[in-house]
Amino acid sequence: MNSTPTYLPLMQGRGWGIPERLNMASEVCDRWAAVEPERVALIEPLPDGLRETRYGRLRDMANALAHRLSAMGVGRGDRVGVFLSQSPWTAASHIAAWKLGAISIPLFTLFGPEAMAVRLADSKASVVVTDGIGAEKLVRWSQAGDLRLGREQILPVERVPVDGIIFPTVDTAAEDPAVLIYTSGTTGNPKGALHAHRVLRGHLPGVEISHNLMPLPGDVLWTPADWAWIGGLFDVLMPGLWHGVPVVSARMEKFTADECVRIVRQASVKNVFFPPSALRALRAADVKIPGLRSVASGGEPLGAEMLEWGRQAFGLNINEFYGQTECNMIVSACEALFEPLPGAMGKPVPGHEVEVIGPDGAPCEGEGDIVVRRGSASMMLEYWNNPEETLAKFRGEWMLTGDRGWREDGFLRFRGRDDDVITSSGYRIGPGEVEDCLLTHLAVASAGVVGVPDPERTEAVTAFVLLRDGFEPTDAMRADLQQHVRQRLAAHEYPRIVHFVDSLPMTISGKIIRRELRQMALEGDVT
Repeated sequence: MNSTPTYLPLMQGRGWGIPERLNMASEVCDRWAAVEPERVALIEPLPDGLRETRYGRLRDMANALAHRLSAMGVGRGDRVGVFLSQSPWTAASHIAAWKLGAISIPLFTLFGPEAMAVRLADSKASVVVTDGIGAEKLVRWSQAGDLRLGREQILPVERVPVDGIIFPTVDTAAEDPAVLIYTSGTTGNPKGALHAHRVLRGHLPGVEISHNLMPLPGDVLWTPADWAWIGGLFDVLMPGLWHGVPVVSARMEKFTADECVRIVRQASVKNVFFPPSALRALRAADVKIPGLRSVASGGEPLGAEMLEWGRQAFGLNINEFYGQTECNMIVSACEALFEPLPGAMGKPVPGHEVEVIGPDGAPCEGEGDIVVRRGSASMMLEYWNNPEETLAKFRGEWMLTGDRGWREDGFLRFRGRDDDVITSSGYRIGPGEVEDCLLTHLAVASAGVVGVPDPERTEAVTAFVLLRDGFEPTDAMRADLQQHVRQRLAAHEYPRIVHFVDSLPMTISGKIIRRELRQMALEGDVT
């Protein structure tokens, strides 16, 4: 293990180095294109070989888009939707919006009309940049009355000629708004987290640490997570462009282990951010991927079982990181700096002050609310058009994550979402640890755990289990799973109720929606 630099000096000396005037378009594109226009920015692994987009070309694409958007009336503060999957045009679209001083909105291409309508209506987007397929969807939904968007507000990238036009980037402050990212909605309707141009600088320390002190020579970044989510956009794409590390752009209609391996091998990927859902799929397929330099994961706690599998599958420790759309990359593990603590999600990232506080708002020794102090560079400015929710997100100088946890030897341990923690017979039980234990059973492909009302215990631990192929959902299997958790975890934590399901409700970013599981249990819509 690399012993230098060490974690403590990084914590004591690392700042974000944010100037008063800052524009992310200059940060991720213009400055590289000015000095190394032939440097590789993006790599696309295609069936007939690799296609590279260099910084000079990326600047030309962004300039052409900015010119077209300006002609459509887009200016400072206007909102621009980016309805594209992983592609060079996706990067160019965000950069073009920032060049204008506008606010980009990442939009997932698998959204249906209702999800799109909510975001477009709330943000009052002036224009949506998309491709031919996306434009066809938007026109069809608009004609059906599912959303309000005129043809003049839709800009297909295929109609934008890249002809070397020069478009200067406007001068913006680091605190000026730049990107509006909607939450994935695990606890209700999505809220728009408005971020400033400083947000990328706030992500860099966590990205560097989670990828074992990136950048190093030969680093190549990729994630199967879509760039419409903060994890894809600001944990991979934009940090890679900032550092001059090539980023792999690979569309995956559906994640499969075989396609994942192909992309990694063809593009010589060295650094991967795998969401937990992708890791579960790789584990179920018994896939091993040697040759990687770093594997990072965030979004849900992995647990000791998944981390041990990762050591066998990748030959290294998976570096867990933690954050949320409102303030991301605030805690991370780093194999190059310190040994992981099994079951813990890492240490506070340099520059971010992360604490566990009690009901009085003061740091506490035991379990409490995980919070981050105001001033973190990756912290949102506000919830868009929602001052009440913005106010509720803070307690004094602390931003509430909504998660519960505790400290241990400098590490942060995660108990669960404040509304997901199960209270049973006087015990507080984190659903993640029960899910992790169930995953150690040979028959289990995936699992979600919630508490449901129980007159004797307050709540009963209830598991929803997706079995691997070849295993049957029998009473004997149910009893075996219960005994498995009872013996390996604790008698009070075993699931008193086990439901077998064909699928688990997930957000589009791959997180289990536990409120839907609770609703299924309450309505009896289970077996």
